Amino acid sequence: MAEVLDAGPFFHGTIADLRVGDLLKAGYRSNYRPEVVMNHIYFTARVDGAGLAAEIAAELAGGGAVPRVYAVEPTGAFENDPNVTDKKFPGNPTRSYRSSAPLKVIREITEWTRLTPEALQMWRERLIAVPPDKRGEIIN
Repeated sequence: MAEVLDAGPFFHGTIADLRVGDLLKAGYRSNYRPEVVMNHIYFTARVDGAGLAAEIAAELAGGGAVPRVYAVEPTGAFENDPNVTDKKFPGNPTRSYRSSAPLKVIREITEWTRLTPEALQMWRERLIAVPPDKRGEIIN
């Protein structure tokens, strides 16, 4: 029997406009390195972590993209996200995960901590300052 990493609930941040029952799947370009097609779908047990990911995706997409957070349910096995666990934070304090199996959308979350205009400006400046080819390795 596989070890249960986290009981959830789980969340995914994106700019996609999804409906209950939709499946989020791997095989799309990374929000952070668009030249990389992702082998996994990423999610977290922290709603504000998903919100941050959605806000960053919206910033990178430009043009008024709407950040969205969805409650999701893994449909298969998942693992700690190696892009943040141990590599950046010992253990998994961010409660970040990935799966090669789809995530099922349960509902949209409308109450999450949005970035202040100042924090959003800080992220915008950080993202602009780092060229896309220097944004770091993605363990895919």
